[in-house]
Amino acid sequence: MEDKNPYRENFPLLKENPVIYLDSAATAQKPSCVLQAERDFYEHSYANPMRGFYALSMEATKRLEEARDEVRRFINAPSSDEIIFTRNTTESLNLVAYSYGLSRLKAGDEILVSIMEHHSNLLPWQMAAEKTGAVLRFLECEADGRITQERLEAAFTDRTRLVAVAHVSNVLGCENPIRQIAAMARERGAVVVVDAAQSAPHMPIDVQESGVDFLAFSGHKLMGPMGIGVLYGRRELLEEMPPFLTGGEMIDSVTRTGAVFAPVPHKFEAGTVNAAGAWGLMEAIRYLKRVGFDEVHRRELALTTMALEGLKQIPHVHVLGSERPEEHCGILTFTIDGVHPHDVSAILDADGIAVRAGHHCAQPLFEYLKVNSAARASIYFYNTREEIEAFLKSTAGIRRKMGYGE
Repeated sequence: MEDKNPYRENFPLLKENPVIYLDSAATAQKPSCVLQAERDFYEHSYANPMRGFYALSMEATKRLEEARDEVRRFINAPSSDEIIFTRNTTESLNLVAYSYGLSRLKAGDEILVSIMEHHSNLLPWQMAAEKTGAVLRFLECEADGRITQERLEAAFTDRTRLVAVAHVSNVLGCENPIRQIAAMARERGAVVVVDAAQSAPHMPIDVQESGVDFLAFSGHKLMGPMGIGVLYGRRELLEEMPPFLTGGEMIDSVTRTGAVFAPVPHKFEAGTVNAAGAWGLMEAIRYLKRVGFDEVHRRELALTTMALEGLKQIPHVHVLGSERPEEHCGILTFTIDGVHPHDVSAILDADGIAVRAGHHCAQPLFEYLKVNSAARASIYFYNTREEIEAFLKSTAGIRRKMGYGE
């Protein structure tokens, strides 16, 4: 791959700040077109959508619904009514747990959750199990993150009613077999809830082809604004679910004794929505489409291969997950013998390199892997070979800087 990355010029922070940003799995940098789109909404179309019958409010409503339809196309949902705007993936998953889980699960039902889930797709199901009497079961994986057919068959039972699984692990970077999981769930009358926070920025998603029932992702991880998220749900399920929050704009009519709720998706969007964030998310999706997932994958794989092979050559460094770079989705989580991950992060930061360190909101997975915590470098298509070279050079010197003499 050429050293010159033509996409760098699109990202103001990367042009103006000397940081080597390797934390895109936490949040991605924003291209100028996204920043301008959000500003444009506030400067030219700002009013409260869905609330006014004057031109400015109707324009804001129009933009909100245009953004919703762009999201529908992005994940190939059958209808824009199946797209609900939330604050983030976490809120989307909580919406499903509270609205669907508490109303449909009962004592003795089983909730199947993969061991590699982010806490956002685990804690809501722990809550649902506690409140309904359902049983929480774990779908375990191999050390490299693979979920085998044998483990799937052992985890599913006739009492499985809901499966919660990440499309891509935020620690191991592995892609999970959601089509296979959805098919097995469908055979048992169970629904599948997919956390797509880590997959949406990196690969095409087709909710119809995959057969999932609910799917959630955040705008900020795919270069959109913070504070805007998406929940897709099959319409027949959404229509049966009670609202997650109540208040303004999610009602059809209200009396002293009750209310008739608005149809989906507005039933689940109480209060003033983040219309500017939705407009910015729409532009992020359009920018990502212009770059193209093939180009994203090509650049990520080249850089991930370079970084993984380089880390393997550094003594005392251990990368979690697969030996194959194509099975990391740009995520390289690693430990260094004798060095706490927080010290790894601090030393890299002193060299101008930003990585994340800790348990990455996936403590059950770390316990399962018998690792306390780790550092994580996450690569996106706007990174460069020079940045990976600097990362590897800095990482190679960490133990020496910690006084190990090597």
